[in-house]
Amino acid sequence: AFANELSMVCDGLEIDPWEVIDLANHHPRVNILQPGPGVGGHCIAIDPWFIIHAASETAPLMRTAREVNDRKPDFVVKKIMALAAPGDRIACLGLAYKANTDDLRESPAIEIVEALCRKHDGEIMLVEPNIAQLPPRLSLPKAKLVAMDEAVNDADVLALLVDHREFKAIAPEVMRLKKTIDTRGLWRSYSRQRRAND
Repeated sequence: AFANELSMVCDGLEIDPWEVIDLANHHPRVNILQPGPGVGGHCIAIDPWFIIHAASETAPLMRTAREVNDRKPDFVVKKIMALAAPGDRIACLGLAYKANTDDLRESPAIEIVEALCRKHDGEIMLVEPNIAQLPPRLSLPKAKLVAMDEAVNDADVLALLVDHREFKAIAPEVMRLKKTIDTRGLWRSYSRQRRAND
């Protein structure tokens, strides 16, 4: 929650959150985790709520942490919507709740895709290299599971939601032609280079 909230603060101040975290983590007693589009999975995203409901008066920190993490997908959706023009094809890269797995349980990426399908008038291209078909929850008219190459070639906006190893191979020269959102810091070197050239 701290890393995710810090990333939202940094966004407002136009500061690279991963750079801030890297610098802070040079201290031997600091270990800030990495921000992302939210927190998913079958444990961390759910289990703290059992404690909060059982002892709400003595668990304000846990409640706040869960609320911060639960709000992060909305923050990402707003960033994508601000970047996308009407009718743009948006490619959401990754649906799993963590990298290099096919585990979609409580994935913030799925929440983001559902919101984009409700709010955006263009096609939503979904890339998840670890699954063969979309779960029923994502059988939405605008959403389509596609190969990475198709998404990278055809999308106007690339939204990196999960840092799967396959997405590291996307060439910086391709990304220069796209509007990009990187929620995992995977394309940091490309982003720094683009800011330096602007």
